[in-house]
Amino acid sequence: MPLGRGDSATGTVGSAGTGFSCTRPRRTGNGLRCLAALAVRQGWAPPRHVVHTAPGPRPVDVVALGASRFRIATDLGAPILGSASIPVALEPPRTPVLDHPLEVAGRTVRVTATSLGNPHCAVFLPEPPDDRLLAELGAPLERHPFFPRRTNVELVTVVSRSEIRVRFWERGVGPTQASGTGSASAVVAAILNGFVDRRVRAVCDGGVLEVEWPEGGHVHQTGEVDVLFEGDWLV
Repeated sequence: MPLGRGDSATGTVGSAGTGFSCTRPRRTGNGLRCLAALAVRQGWAPPRHVVHTAPGPRPVDVVALGASRFRIATDLGAPILGSASIPVALEPPRTPVLDHPLEVAGRTVRVTATSLGNPHCAVFLPEPPDDRLLAELGAPLERHPFFPRRTNVELVTVVSRSEIRVRFWERGVGPTQASGTGSASAVVAAILNGFVDRRVRAVCDGGVLEVEWPEGGHVHQTGEVDVLFEGDWLV
């Protein structure tokens, strides 16, 4: 699955050769998988290793499906559900933030707010939005005063108890084909609202991710990575 337009990740080999650090302005689930695949492909780390990110260590398990194709299972940690920690401007504080009404673009939308190291806002719609509706809702929600650090936006349609369709408006970027933490947050929001079971396929414009959130546990995500091209960065 391709990175979103705003995604990037950098890594350095740990002293034991079994871990990496990931530094970027915010968390990226897609970047995490891409870095893990690259580390295994280049022989920098074993198939099972740990990527160290700002929110905490993230174990990964990489399976090679071919010379340039990989399937990666990642542990994204426990979702953040408290209003003060996401954060959202809500008094008194609430955990979780479900089905909260906001005025956006001349209409009332109901949002579920979560975080996986970066803030997310899910809006449930009966049908997948077209590009126009994605922009009409995504842009003002991103900068709504309810989200003091702005937010990523997921417009979600529940297909069944085991599948959702999701489109993304990424904070600081705009529409993107895929989002690792966005897909996982959309599934978490759907579970919290009782719309789906705890193992769900998230179908995005750019591909499919498998997400599982055991009750009281960490969010686990599995998806594929293809190496499209390589090059040298000249400094």
